[in-house]
Formats: sequence, C-alpha cells, structure tokens
Amino acid sequence: MLRAGVLLTLVAACCCVPPRCEQTEAALGTCKVSGAEKPQCMEMVLSYCQDVPYKQTMFPNLVGQQSRPEAELSAEYLLLSVLHGLLNGECSPELRLLGCSVLAPQCQVGVLRKPCRSSCEAVRRSCAHAFEAIGMAWPYFLDCDRFFVSNEEGCYDPLAELRARQDVAFANISDGGQSTVLQFTYHSNAQMFSILKKTAAKCPQISRTYSIGRSVEGKDLLVIEFSNNPGQHDLLEPEVKFIGNMHGNEVLGRQLLVYLAQYLCSEYLLGNERIQTIINSTRIHLLPSMNPDGYEIAASEVADSNDPENTNQEGHLYNGWTSGRANAQNLDLNRNFPDLTSVYYNRRRFKRFRSDHIPIPDSYWMSKVAPETYAVMKWIRSIPFVLSASLHGGELVISYPFDFSRHPLEEKMFSPTPDEQVFKQLARTYADAHATMSSNDTQRCGASFANNGGIVNGALWYSFAGGMSDFNYLHSNCLELTVELGCDKFPAEEELYPEWLRNKEALLSFMESVHRGIKGTVKDTDGNGIKGAIISVKGIRHDVTTADDGDYWRLLNSGVYIVSAVAPGYSRVAKRIRLPARMQRTGRVDFVLKRVLVEPDLDYFSIPELENYERFDPFNQFGQQDGAEPAEPNEDRSEKPWWWAYFSQMGISTPTWLLRNY
Repeated sequence: MLRAGVLLTLVAACCCVPPRCEQTEAALGTCKVSGAEKPQCMEMVLSYCQDVPYKQTMFPNLVGQQSRPEAELSAEYLLLSVLHGLLNGECSPELRLLGCSVLAPQCQVGVLRKPCRSSCEAVRRSCAHAFEAIGMAWPYFLDCDRFFVSNEEGCYDPLAELRARQDVAFANISDGGQSTVLQFTYHSNAQMFSILKKTAAKCPQISRTYSIGRSVEGKDLLVIEFSNNPGQHDLLEPEVKFIGNMHGNEVLGRQLLVYLAQYLCSEYLLGNERIQTIINSTRIHLLPSMNPDGYEIAASEVADSNDPENTNQEGHLYNGWTSGRANAQNLDLNRNFPDLTSVYYNRRRFKRFRSDHIPIPDSYWMSKVAPETYAVMKWIRSIPFVLSASLHGGELVISYPFDFSRHPLEEKMFSPTPDEQVFKQLARTYADAHATMSSNDTQRCGASFANNGGIVNGALWYSFAGGMSDFNYLHSNCLELTVELGCDKFPAEEELYPEWLRNKEALLSFMESVHRGIKGTVKDTDGNGIKGAIISVKGIRHDVTTADDGDYWRLLNSGVYIVSAVAPGYSRVAKRIRLPARMQRTGRVDFVLKRVLVEPDLDYFSIPELENYERFDPFNQFGQQDGAEPAEPNEDRSEKPWWWAYFSQMGISTPTWLLRNY
C-alpha cells in the first residue's frame, strides 16, 4: 500500500536516464561537472530522502539527472517510494537510503561524493533474494561497481547512522560480539525476516538467506542455510531441512527454528567444535514459516484473547485450536500434497514395482494447489535432501510415515514403509534427546502412546492423505518425520525458553543422524558421475538415486547389507557391507559401472509412468507467476510481472531495466 503523501509526488511525466556525469577534476571519490557554471551544493530537496545522514546534495546526480523535478519524476525515484510495499518491508530502509545516495548524493564543500561500495555489496548480498522472489532485476542504479567507490577513494557510508540505531535496538538481544542472547518472544513475519537476514549477515561465510517462493498474500517463504560453502551443493555433503509453522497456528516450531539459526551462527563463531563439525559436514536449510499468512491470523486471535473487553475467553481459546491453521485459501497445507501413497499401495501388488520417485499424477494439478505447497515441492525436487523434520504442535510425539492407512476404511492402522526400522531409529533419536518426549510418565494431550517411547506410526495414530512426509518419501530421496512439540499450539511467551531447552539437543542430534548409513559416488569407467543411478539395498524395497554429480546417501541402521548400483545402459554392481552398531560417521561405498550394449533389468526401468517423473506442473498452472518467456532484445514482452502496473500506469518512461529477461 502506497502512502498518500508519496503518491502526490508521483506525477506522470516522461523522462529518460541521461548518461553519467563526466569527471573533470581528479578528486578521489568525487564527481564534478564541467560547464559554464559550476554546480553548487544545495539543501536536500527529495522528500523521500530527508533522513539521509547529510544535509546537502548536488545535481546532476550520479545517474545524470539534472534537477530535482527530473529526479522526482523518474522511474528510479518511483521505485524507491514503492519498494517497501513490493518487498513486504524487507530491506527497508536500507535500499531506500542506498538509492538516495545515488539519486541525491552527498555534497561537501562543492564536491559531490560517492557512497561506499562495501555498503552496497552488503545490502545486495542480503536483499537480492527479495528481488528474485518477485521476478525483478536488481536496479541498475544500485550497481555496486558503477556508482559506488571504495574506502580508499574517499567514500561515505549512507547506512552508518541506520546501523548505529539498529545496533542500539539490537543490544537488547545481542551482546554485540560473537555470542547471541536469544530473545524469547514471538516475532512478527517482518521481525522474523529481519532476524534471519541479520543472522546471515553476521555469519556470511557459513550462511545465507534465500526465498523458495511466496505465500498467497505475497509473503516470502524465507529459508536460512548453513554450510561451509553456502549456496552450493558439495559432493558427498548431505542436505537436511527443517520446516516450521506449516499450520499457521502451530507456532513453537517457527520460534525454535529462529533460535536455532541464531544459535548455529553464534556457536560457530565462538569455536564450538560440535557446531563447527555439523556445519562443515552438513548443508542445513531452515524454513521457519511455511504458512506466514496463517500465522498472522493465529497471532491476531491470541492478541484478541488478551483484550480485557473480550468476555468470551473460553470460546476464543477453543477457536484458536483451528484459527490460522490453513493458508489464506483455507487449504490445509498438510493435506495439499499429491497422494502418492495410494499409488504406492496400488503398485505393490505387482512383482516388480518402485516405491521411490513416484511421479505426480496429472490429475493432481486439476485440484487447488496452494502456492506454498508448490514452492515446497519445487524445493524438494531442486535439492537432494536426505533428511527432514516438519515441526508441528498439538501433541507430544514423533510421527513417521506412512501417514495414510494401507486400508482406506481403517482410520487407525499400522502402515509401515519399507524403511520402517530406519524411521523408528530416527524418531527415537529426536524423542530420546528431548527432555520429556520419550518418558512414558509424561502427560500427553489426549492420545495414548504408552510404552511407545514418544514415537508412533502416523497412520496408526490417525490416517490422512496428501501429507508432506509421505510425499517426501515417495517422490524424493528424503526421509521426513513429523515432530509434534507439545499440547499447546500457541504457548505463552514464558514457555518459549523452557521449550528451547527441551528441544535444542534433540534438534542437533537429529541433524547429526543424517550421517548414519552409507554414502558414496557412482561413476563410469572414465570417472564421470552418473546422475539418476539407482542404489538398492537387498530386503528393503525402496531405492535412492544419485544426485547431479553422481553422489548418494542411504540412511541405514547397523547390520549387514547387500547394496547394489545400476543405471540404464550400465551393468549392475553389488557389494556386501557391514555397519557396526557404534559407527559414528557414514560409511563410504563407491561404485564404478561399465557400459553394456543391452540395458539391464529392462522391466525395472519400464514401469508405467516412470518416465513422467521429470514432468512438473504440466498444465503450467503456476508458470504465469514467473513472467513471460525471455524476449528478444528491444522487443516488448507480451506479459509483464504483476508489479509492472506500478510503473506503466504512471506515464513515466517505463523501467525495462527491472525486467530480468529483457
């Protein structure tokens, strides 16, 4: 939403971006313009830049705009005025102050000074994902190499005062050093985004933030990643993900993942050997909120229940059990994934069938698919995740697949996967490390898990189709658990710190459990990795496949196994392995496959619809969100992004430089 005061300045007028001003005097970090009259410093005149840390500016500015009217009627200035709304408050006011330092640069004693390149680069690192999420190119006038200079060239920092104010505000939750004092309060979506980005900026060598998509109401699904090489998949390094707040009113997991991100960054910098080992050997992805729209509804319900004028407290609390659970389309995201479990049950009657990488049926796309679900499915397909946990609330138990009963008429029926024993071991890892979850003396929330040690097969608890955990298992290599963190879906703030203490060790232990079993590479005789090779374990009818570079991971308990690798056009190779009970790290098992003239085990690769696995969104249901196809240079695109109307309706020279594929 644009402010009325801002709109008054956005009068329609055509303008072009003139060439950059010519430097006529060799002044470091300055730009003077030749001509009969030497430009003079003038009072800051751009209304949207009044809070910059200086009082005087000069025209022409750094992009060559000759006067205040030309600057105020430009697409560049319009962009600064609407960025807050376009990016949902992310990176504001950092981006605006940075833009002002170019459109209304500092003038000092008749000399126009350039802003510091280091500030520009820091903002771009932390904010580029926000532009990518809405399909917008990084603005040309924020080109760090073109309009910014180094400290040695006499630059000034336009963000210095802002950082100082932020440091004062942040002092309540941080000691300003490497350690971080966690703030055990609930965070709004904007506050959560800010904390994640500040954490990534504090530990840029091991972390970054990125967006996997947007919610129905346009909020970022923001992920923070931890790795010794953030942004890249390293050969043989397993990938782990945690997802919180899938149901918007189940909020404890959301907060725990925010705390976990801060903890990992702080402890790594402090030299905690355990944390350094985890991050240096594992790529960790944290999505604190999969349903930020639902969270806002749930948070408003809690706020209303604290209103002294609300006389129906009991009704409010009862309503809070479901308010905000679904997304803004009123879709339960944990019922919105493709039902591949039914496909699996139908196929198991055949002698040869695959229980892995089952393609998404075309019929799925004919129903209503939430953008949050779509984003997570693309995420799962784009990264070779090995292990995952989805954090929920309403019970105190670990649930593992299958979640959908093997008999549709049985609502509570034990329905194991081929990896039943591995899933049970993973579930026990979290439950046993939790302070109270595995204790049979712990008071539960209604269900009975006596003598189960805090774990349960999902369908035995209650059956439902379209769950995220079943989808992970049957569509990818990833094994996912559902972690129910407690009875209260929206606990009081004073419970956040005790809950962090109960769950911290469990979260870390679960991460470390990704290093159980075996890993390795599958290569041809020339040493090239084979993508999509199939790794089979005799006696477990569920395979995994190799990633792009031929590496794989297979979670296994201790024992003796026959493991084989095969790929279309290659011979099968089998090896006998033994995993000892006290094995601390993953065993390494590599394979070298030879080409053969006849494809081995033809029936195995010719299962109906298997070739359709690579098909995704066949009806292009979500394709329009990414804009039109790339156009030829100087060719107007037939379809523009949704934000294009902000500029095209103002009558200004439209900023084609914001189109990513122009």
